[in-house]
Amino acid sequence: MAEDETPLSPPESLLQLIENLARFHREHEEYYAQAPLRQAGDLQARSRALKALADRWSVTDANEQPSTIGFAGTEDLNAPGLTAESGILFMEGEGEPAEIQRLRREVGLLADDLEQTGVWLTGAMAQAWEMAGGLAACPALADLLGERHRIVANDWQSAGLQVLVARLLRRALDLLARVDFAPAALRADLGGVRTAPPYLFSASELLDRAADLMAESATLVHDNERRWRVFRARVRALQSA
Repeated sequence: MAEDETPLSPPESLLQLIENLARFHREHEEYYAQAPLRQAGDLQARSRALKALADRWSVTDANEQPSTIGFAGTEDLNAPGLTAESGILFMEGEGEPAEIQRLRREVGLLADDLEQTGVWLTGAMAQAWEMAGGLAACPALADLLGERHRIVANDWQSAGLQVLVARLLRRALDLLARVDFAPAALRADLGGVRTAPPYLFSASELLDRAADLMAESATLVHDNERRWRVFRARVRALQSA
């Protein structure tokens, strides 16, 4: 073969690498095409809980003579039906409900996980983009270069969305930190300027947007499924030629 003549088929070592990526990264993406949808559903449930409390606290009158019975449910602060759905229960003589604490803790952990994953994936896709460009030297893969670059672009965009979602979640937590969820403090607020409801409404809106973007992230990754399948089929055909 002349020195300036380009081989039609990639070298076997490159085919093996591509086949490995098409197998394991496809399986990895199958998970990330589903997990964000479950997480988005959880965020929507938390958002609904915050909206229910905000709706309740926007209209209810603070109980000026609360029950003296310890652990009794607060008639004025609990939203109808919310305790059965979310477990959130305000009780007389207690502080912030454990379920509110758990909500904030879990949202914070999710933000940390998403940021870590998004930052890692951004770096990985920068490398993958360069590798995909190198495939242009292989005429046998020329018609699939669009597919490969689309996979990288989808994952890159998904990575950016995950980092943005982390920011939204942390800002929602900042807003929730402005609210003192102890019954006595809430009653003092509801008897005055009522700042708790607007903070909860705004936090819930950020959670809603975060959930939407997580669903979009899953859609982007799911779009890669057929592309990986086509790419792997071509590699197998070249290996068996």
